[in-house]
Amino acid sequence: MSTDNLPDVPEVPEEPIARRGMFGASDSGDTSGYGRLVVRRPAPLSSARPYGGYFDEVADALESAAGDAYAGMVERVVVDRGELTLHVARERLVEVMSHLRDDASLRFELSLGVSGVHYPEETGAELRAVYHLCSITLNRRVRVEVSCPDADPHIPSTVSVYPTHDWHERETYDFFGIVFDGHPALTRIEMPDDWDGHPQRKDYPLGGIPVQYRGATIPSPDNRRSYA
Repeated sequence: MSTDNLPDVPEVPEEPIARRGMFGASDSGDTSGYGRLVVRRPAPLSSARPYGGYFDEVADALESAAGDAYAGMVERVVVDRGELTLHVARERLVEVMSHLRDDASLRFELSLGVSGVHYPEETGAELRAVYHLCSITLNRRVRVEVSCPDADPHIPSTVSVYPTHDWHERETYDFFGIVFDGHPALTRIEMPDDWDGHPQRKDYPLGGIPVQYRGATIPSPDNRRSYA
């Protein structure tokens, strides 16, 4: 087929590129057919006041409770898709969580858990711990995010504030490798103790382990056919 009349494909600029391909696979294992997919890296969001709804009341109450220390606690505030996210400095995390739980104007008594996120392209902030808090008293929700570099994957444990974070922090450590300093017993919770690596990181190998199924050996994904 002649390609004389086809439009030229514009060259993809090098920046900002988050990743190429469907699952970040660069060598093998990408059987999605989207090897030419380009995912661009969005600029970090930072919302300006007024945030809208009760979000301004939450920010005002936290600032009032923290006093002069507020500027060193909250690095930025993001309001997106009807949700409020506080990006908090990791060394002030426990202090912020205590204010959110105990201050009468905040009263985020319930934590819905701790999860991890891996952004390998975010140099110096590759790993994040995410906390979803709920105020039953005031019927409000807030998300707290804390980042740490891959070279120093340490974040203070918040078990002292929300005891239910015990197993959640263990799972986040297990799957992402974030070390929660001060945790009473930070050990793997789902993977074997001698497991190599952290399976939910984006740089973790896509497959590579043959599976035994009813006597048949299923080859690992990196040995199956590719649709490159």
